[in-house]
Amino acid sequence: MSTAVYPDIFDELKVQVREAGLLDRVPVRGSIEMVAVILSLVIAYSTAIMWNPFLLGLFMTLIFTRAVFVSHDILHTQYFKNKALSTKLSYPFSAIILSNSSSWWDFKHNINHHTYCNTINKDEDIMALDGAFTPNNKGNSPFLKKYKHIIFWGAMFFMYPAFIAQSYSFALKRKNYGEFALMLLHWPIIWGTMFYILPFSDALIVLLTLNFVLSPWLAFGFITNHLGCEAFNEEEGKKLSWMELQMRTSRSLSGGAFIHWFYGGLNTQIEHHLFPKAPRFNLLKVQDMTREFAKKNNIPYFETTPIQAYVQINDAIKSY
Repeated sequence: MSTAVYPDIFDELKVQVREAGLLDRVPVRGSIEMVAVILSLVIAYSTAIMWNPFLLGLFMTLIFTRAVFVSHDILHTQYFKNKALSTKLSYPFSAIILSNSSSWWDFKHNINHHTYCNTINKDEDIMALDGAFTPNNKGNSPFLKKYKHIIFWGAMFFMYPAFIAQSYSFALKRKNYGEFALMLLHWPIIWGTMFYILPFSDALIVLLTLNFVLSPWLAFGFITNHLGCEAFNEEEGKKLSWMELQMRTSRSLSGGAFIHWFYGGLNTQIEHHLFPKAPRFNLLKVQDMTREFAKKNNIPYFETTPIQAYVQINDAIKSY
């Protein structure tokens, strides 16, 4: 656990970021990206018969990935200030394109995870693998201890169907039947159309390619954010300031514009957690300001390359 001093001077950084205009919503740019995702989907279907099915599967994966990031940003009200409007606008991307629940993601991610980042029994993201990413992670399951690497790294290829299953379970438990109906529309709209347009074998290749590529793309992006970082029990977490909790439990990744595009802005995880409403398009600039602010005030800034992040995560699993 870090013994560094984190002075409670977050307001000073926030003023700098706000005055630079980096917290302003981006309704126009956000709308352009939303429209681009929908148009890309229309292009995919209107030209489907012209594609090699494997390449079409990769193109669909790209569309789905952008839909994930767009939905994430909308629900953080990065595009529009109105929360109710943002939730409604997320449905075409989360429910229809992805068959995922916006209400589930908002509860799991926006409310619990961002508020209680890496807090034991509050943030379910670090409870994976029988608590392998929590302090004193000795574990209770002999089976998991023996096969932990196979289970964890193998699970990266099943994140998308796991998200669907969790979405359905949450919506039904909360009796969000309207959203559940929208999620069910995913199958006839997205895949019913694909199987209608293409021969069965080609459509199946598209489906399998998307699921095989989309899950690890998302998973290998998500796991770099907090796994292998510090974690706290609830009492310890309550004693930390907002800035200290977010900076000690988050990892940002080095790299330029391509890394930022590939990871959907999640590479600037420290900045995203400090300023969850800051638009993804501004986060590289926010990162420069945050890194400089941390250096000026002798505050540790946790940044690694993507490869280093995966090594650190693997080391955390080994210690289980």
